[in-house]
Amino acid sequence: MLKDLFHKKRQYATIAGQTAEERMAAPVKVPAAAPKDNIPQGLVNKCQSCGALLISKELQKHVYTCPQCGHHFPVDARTRIDITLDSDSFFEYDAGLTSVDPLSFPGYPEKLRKAQEQTGLLEGAVTGEGTLDGHPVVIGVMDSRFIMGSMGSAMGEKLTRAMERAAQKRYPLLLFTASGGARMQEGILSLMQMAKTSAALQRLDEKGVLFVSVITHPTTGGVSASFASLGDIILAEPGALFGFAGRRVIEQTIRQKLPDDFQTAEFNLKHGMVDRVVDRKQMRETLAAILRIHAVGGWAHAE
Repeated sequence: MLKDLFHKKRQYATIAGQTAEERMAAPVKVPAAAPKDNIPQGLVNKCQSCGALLISKELQKHVYTCPQCGHHFPVDARTRIDITLDSDSFFEYDAGLTSVDPLSFPGYPEKLRKAQEQTGLLEGAVTGEGTLDGHPVVIGVMDSRFIMGSMGSAMGEKLTRAMERAAQKRYPLLLFTASGGARMQEGILSLMQMAKTSAALQRLDEKGVLFVSVITHPTTGGVSASFASLGDIILAEPGALFGFAGRRVIEQTIRQKLPDDFQTAEFNLKHGMVDRVVDRKQMRETLAAILRIHAVGGWAHAE
């Protein structure tokens, strides 16, 4: 029974030939990595918002949102592509592109290798093309598991190439952002990606190609200050953090207490920074409607 998985089981062992006094005096060895419970890894997820315990298959059925409170769990780049595009339609761009260590920053090569091993990605963004409800699109998805989704030169290059291919093919561009900002280990080479991606989007706009920016949690720093904010249409998932500087930095600078919902998707919607807050369960349907409207030439012809 599933309920049996949530009860701790105590195990006792004795050593033959020892007296009771010897057993009491003997040191007890506890495994260094002993789990706190005996719930199989990956079977159950705990909601960080309401604390509900959710079966993984149930969570997947709800597109990785909590059925109790609606909390949106973070999803990796490839999962995001799977739940967004038509089945088996994705073709990846620049899969072998990866960061180097241009500044010989201490510990950076090891940090890169660790992120690659943990995520199965060479860099913190996956780009490519596919179809959404039959409409061809170029898509880019940032993965916050890879050094907090920070934007280095390789990520900036991958995203810029995707923008250029969208302009060349005249395919609508969809970008799902999730980032802690510029990657400090690459210094100015990281910061220049803000200008490079913004310039590529300007060329995309000059060709009249649609760009939809989808803000996911969190989108901050240089990414929020560049391409994430330049969409023709900007959508955001509920509760997603979207801003430049952190809350504490701003409060210490202006010496004022900020609202509790400051920099959330809902706060940004209220202040005109995003066009719509869309639940993940409706995201694919919403994007399909936008693509359909764009394809036929506007709202008047959408019916």
